[in-house]
Amino acid sequence: MSIVSKHCINKNSSVKEALSKLNEIAPDSILFVVDEDVKLLGSLTDGDLRRGFINNLGFEDSLLNFIKKDPLSIHLNNYSLEELKSYQERLFKLIPILDDENIIVDILNFRYQSTIIPADAVLMAGGKGKRLMPLTKNTPKPLLKVGDKPIIEYNIDRFIEVGVKNINLSINYLGEQLINYFGNGENKGANIKYVKETQPLGTIGSILLINDFKFDDVIVMNSDILTNIDFEDFFLTYKNSGADMAIAATSYHVDVPYAVLEVDGGNKVQSLKEKPRYTYYSNAGIYILKRELLNMIPRNEFYDITDLMDAILAQGKSMITYPINGYWLDIGKHEDFNKAQEDIKHIKI
Repeated sequence: MSIVSKHCINKNSSVKEALSKLNEIAPDSILFVVDEDVKLLGSLTDGDLRRGFINNLGFEDSLLNFIKKDPLSIHLNNYSLEELKSYQERLFKLIPILDDENIIVDILNFRYQSTIIPADAVLMAGGKGKRLMPLTKNTPKPLLKVGDKPIIEYNIDRFIEVGVKNINLSINYLGEQLINYFGNGENKGANIKYVKETQPLGTIGSILLINDFKFDDVIVMNSDILTNIDFEDFFLTYKNSGADMAIAATSYHVDVPYAVLEVDGGNKVQSLKEKPRYTYYSNAGIYILKRELLNMIPRNEFYDITDLMDAILAQGKSMITYPINGYWLDIGKHEDFNKAQEDIKHIKI
C-alpha cells in the first residue's frame, strides 16, 4: 500500500471507518480527507473527532464536519529544503505534497524521511567487477552483500530517505538480477527504472538513454560506493553556490618526514616547512549537475564523466567540490570488500 493510500480517506467514508483507519496507522495517526480525485479537503486526527463529539457531532455526521480545513501542505517543486527543516524542528509529523490542482501526490513522513531533495538520481550499475572475481562471476558487483544487504541497496535506501524517489539504474553485466531484485521500486515507495547499454558508453554516456527526468537537477553516483554522505547538505551547498556541477570529494594526506625547502623559479630558498602535511582531494564518484549539461554529452559514443568535467571547464561553466566529512569507501578490490564487511558493523549508513 502506498503512503498516499495509507493516509488518505474519502470524504464520503463514515466516522467509524475513519476511526478504524486511524487505529491501523498508529503512531502516525493523521488522515487526509480527499475527494474522488484525491484532492485535499482537510486533515483528521483522533483529537478532531473527539472535539467533534464534544460539540454534539455523531457517528452519522459527515467527516467534513470534523476536519481541520487548510492543513499544512507543500506544493511539488515549490518549496525549499530550509522550509522542510523548519517543519521538522517544529515537530510536524506528516505533510501532504500537492500538485498544481491540490491533488495529493505524496506524503512526507518525518519518521522515515528527513527531507525531499528535488532531484532525479542515476546509479551507474553496469560494470563487470573484474577485480572482485570470482565473487562477481554469477552476481553483479552492486548486488554483492555488505552486512545484510547489497551495496547498491544502501545507496537506494539513502536516496529514498532524503526524498529522492525517481531512481534510474544504468545496467549491463547480469543486469537482469538487479531488475529482479528491485522491480519497479514500489515495495520501497520509490520509482525505479532501468536503462541498458547496447555498447560501451563510458561512465556517463548511458545517462542519455534516460528520457523522463522530472527535475532540473540530477544526482549521479557509482553504485559500488559505501558512504554516509549528507545528501541534503551536498545538495544545498551545490544550489547555494550557483554552480553548474558539484563533485563530492574525499581527502587524503601526504606527510613528508623531512623539512621541505620552497624555492623560486631558480634556486633561491623562499621558505622552510618542517615536516609538512599536504592535503589532496580526489573524485568520490558522486555528482550533482544541472540537467541541461546533458546536452553536452555526445549520443551513442563512449564518454566518461571526466570528459564532461573537461568540457564544463572549457566552456567557463562553474564546478565546485564538496568534501565528504563522513564515511566513504569505493569497493573495487577484495581488500575493499573485506574492509566494508568490518566497517558496516560500526558505522551507520
